[in-house]
Amino acid sequence: MDDETVERIRDVVLAIPPGETSTYGEVAARAGLPGRSRLVGRILAEDGHDLPWHRVLRANGTCAPHIAVEQAARLRAEGVLMVDGRLPKEHRRRA
Repeated sequence: MDDETVERIRDVVLAIPPGETSTYGEVAARAGLPGRSRLVGRILAEDGHDLPWHRVLRANGTCAPHIAVEQAARLRAEGVLMVDGRLPKEHRRRA
């Protein structure tokens, strides 16, 4: 992947305000890469340590399993509450 693609995704993730969430697919679409949600996940895993990665959820409103505890805790600290491990539908944004 090229640096421009990485920067586009990073910029979209940086723009998610505290207390709000987006999905991997929404981030990809906003970065001009529709259908590339897995690429967003890969970039966040490899180069997202300085980003608000915790604000990016799976399409069904859940946290990624391998980071779910930390992700939910970070979201809770911003006032985003999960119900049974999922962001309630009424709190999910749409692209």
